[in-house]
Amino acid sequence: MPDLIELSKDQILMGFVASCVEDVAKHLGVDPEKIYQRMDAVGMIDEYLIPFYDTLHTESRENLTNSLITSLKRWEEEKR
Repeated sequence: MPDLIELSKDQILMGFVASCVEDVAKHLGVDPEKIYQRMDAVGMIDEYLIPFYDTLHTESRENLTNSLITSLKRWEEEKR
């Protein structure tokens, strides 16, 4: 069996953020780079995904993805 590699907290967080971006993009049929740009523009990554990782990662992927889509749209509306 190969040796296991232990990931740092930052690597785990970045993997979580990337998976969130990819799942939202897939669900909406949009390029992941576009979703990343939208999330970054409203502060969703630094103000929501990273600080609340401990809670968010316990949600089912389906619920989390749906919640992120709703939140992204709401945050974008509030920024206008």
